[in-house]
Amino acid sequence: MSGNIASAADLRTLHCAHATVQLDAGEAAALAALLDGWTIEGGRLVRRFGFANYYETMAFVNALAYIAHNEDHHPELVVGYKTCEVRYDTHSVKGLSLNDFICAAKADALLRP
Repeated sequence: MSGNIASAADLRTLHCAHATVQLDAGEAAALAALLDGWTIEGGRLVRRFGFANYYETMAFVNALAYIAHNEDHHPELVVGYKTCEVRYDTHSVKGLSLNDFICAAKADALLRP
């Protein structure tokens, strides 16, 4: 599955597919290793983002909502004043799919210059 994906930049060029399959633990771990700050917790891909204030938090949440809409792949979000926890999994495959890692890489790109 991840044979041609060597970096987070590679993931950012892809788009989510409606027909997707569950990754095995090795494939998921290999893809998670390409992303900074993301961990696999309880079968989900998770990252906690910190911000300077509420405005920055909400700007990130709104940009992430735009990505989710375009990719038709929606994370679970826990939003606080200066934090946002993002959790991805693919309900249709009851686990992690490539779509989760594509969206995680695109979320990270929101914070890179």
